[in-house]
Amino acid sequence: MTVTIWHNPNCGTSRKVLAALREAGLTLQVIDARKPGWRAEDLRRLFADAGLTARQALRTRGTPAEDMGLTAPEMSEQGLIEAMVVHPTLVERPFIATPWGTRLCRPAGTVQDLLALRPR
Repeated sequence: MTVTIWHNPNCGTSRKVLAALREAGLTLQVIDARKPGWRAEDLRRLFADAGLTARQALRTRGTPAEDMGLTAPEMSEQGLIEAMVVHPTLVERPFIATPWGTRLCRPAGTVQDLLALRPR
């Protein structure tokens, strides 16, 4: 069973979550969250699986989100997702997708909640 992490190696939270997943002995697929390759349908599914909206998954810190007008209340979900496809750094991280659930693991301790759901 493979667990996928959308990871930014420059992010301390992301590194902590990756370390916890490795410590748990899981088979991992590590995807660099900073790189292009996101597709709108993948983002919609990832956010839905995590129980989040695109607005909740929008990273504003250290990104051009505000300059791009993405933090405006009238910005649509579709507009946010389109911007995230073009600018992957706008997607908060790390996201973890497992067979037993999907979460945005921020703060890093959130990964423990997800690991607790793992079947033994």
